[in-house]
Amino acid sequence: MDNEKESWLKCPICNNNTRARVRKNTMLVNFSLYCPKCKNETLINVQNMNMTIVKEPDTLMRSQTTRPII
Repeated sequence: MDNEKESWLKCPICNNNTRARVRKNTMLVNFSLYCPKCKNETLINVQNMNMTIVKEPDTLMRSQTTRPII
């Protein structure tokens, strides 16, 4: 595989590699990018190997949200 034509997507929060890889001709619209290190999901768009953030995660993580006890 040629490194010029594909690359790993980096997490926009912690800047580490994620498990998603894109090629030069890949287009992603409203893609939910999950980072296994910081455990955040970010909504992104990718076109011509340029990533733009659609929505960043909220300040509270899912485990920190309060749920009513029934």
